[in-house]
Amino acid sequence: MEPGQDADSCRRLLEEARGRKIFAERRAAEFRRKEAAHRARAAQERRSAARAGSPGSAGVRARQADRHEETAATAGRAAASWNVKAVRLGQRAARLEVMLARLLEEAEHTRLHEQRAAEERSEERQRRVEERMAETEKQVRTTLLELRAPRPEKLRVLILGAAAGGDLRVAREQSRIRTAVQKSLHRDLVDLDARPAATADDLLDGLSEFRPHVLHFSGHSSEELIVFERDVDERHEGAIVSAGAFARAVAAVDEPPLLVLLNSCGSAAQAPGLLPTVPFAIGMSGSIGDLDAIAYAARFYASVANGQSIGGAHALGRSAIDTAGLPDHELPTLFHRDDVDPRTTFLVTPP
Repeated sequence: MEPGQDADSCRRLLEEARGRKIFAERRAAEFRRKEAAHRARAAQERRSAARAGSPGSAGVRARQADRHEETAATAGRAAASWNVKAVRLGQRAARLEVMLARLLEEAEHTRLHEQRAAEERSEERQRRVEERMAETEKQVRTTLLELRAPRPEKLRVLILGAAAGGDLRVAREQSRIRTAVQKSLHRDLVDLDARPAATADDLLDGLSEFRPHVLHFSGHSSEELIVFERDVDERHEGAIVSAGAFARAVAAVDEPPLLVLLNSCGSAAQAPGLLPTVPFAIGMSGSIGDLDAIAYAARFYASVANGQSIGGAHALGRSAIDTAGLPDHELPTLFHRDDVDPRTTFLVTPP
């Protein structure tokens, strides 16, 4: 669908462009800081080389300075690349803002026309509505007397793992998650469906049959794609699913998840595209190691099953990486819509 065909589609694309622009600007700033730090180190090493008492020491310092310069140059190129992305996304957002304003103006014109037509039929319609409401209220009162109090619903978590090349420990991650939940306070309120060799069909089947509140994926990904497995009994390159196709699959079901957690490299860039459908999304803002990803996931779900909020569970998951002495505690990134608060949203609430 072209964004000009309806205002809602255009608004969603605008929100996505703004979110991705902010992300790109943050990444550019990170690389600029890295570049500046390494250039400062290079300058320091060169000063040390100039003061060195021997040619050998001076050579070592000079080589260290060269390495810092190379790292700084790499970071500078990455920052420039992210800046280009941010500029392009800003230009796209500006075009979408103009388009959205035009669509809203057209929609308002149409609304006023339809309102005038509706007012001409209002009296007859109101009479019929009042008659139906009176009958419906009578039926509802009778039905409520017959209904028993509903039982609290378990939290359903669909865990998909894919490592077609056999280079990731997805089965280990799923085992750690299950053990962590089984040791939690409210383990009886959590239902896990773990699929360690997940195909794209497992995604669609799980969404429609299991109706998860939380959709978890671990495996290979990037800013623009997710890699599932194929239904073959050998190592293979995997089945590539674009980020857009994945988001549309999540949005296709009548009851989309409340949270999508992509425990895979570079997946944070996909999170803004999920927010029109799900209120919460978690992704990794860079390349995360196996041990870091497993530590985060196990602690996150243990915290959720202990009654922590989404925001609290996310913070504890990052702390699990940090306290274990692992390097990637800043990579897990939580995104949410403006109308929800992760610190007041609980996925498990004891009766």
